[in-house]
Amino acid sequence: MKIKYLCLIFFAVYGLVSCSKKIHPVTTADTVINNDTIAAKKAFIKRKPKESLPKVITVNDLSAKKTVDGRYYYDLQGHRYWRNNKDGKYYLFNKTMYANEDFKPTSIL
Repeated sequence: MKIKYLCLIFFAVYGLVSCSKKIHPVTTADTVINNDTIAAKKAFIKRKPKESLPKVITVNDLSAKKTVDGRYYYDLQGHRYWRNNKDGKYYLFNKTMYANEDFKPTSIL
């Protein structure tokens, strides 16, 4: 009986002591030099500038697609352009189009 309690106490103390230890890797001169060379290589990477998307495009209505409610749209490079009913140009989608009368559907089914 005493052996069970001693084993239980031993494992409890061992668990508490082993969990409190922090292990930190030792940095050597070799790892510091490697990190500096990697940082230096990253600093010289030239990034391509993002392609700017036009806000307004002109598209033939035959190449544009038509929604169920009668509005025309055109997809270009993963962005959607909606047709303005007033001037016939296609504008890049933004949330203000919901309130603008020029982008409302002409006929609702």
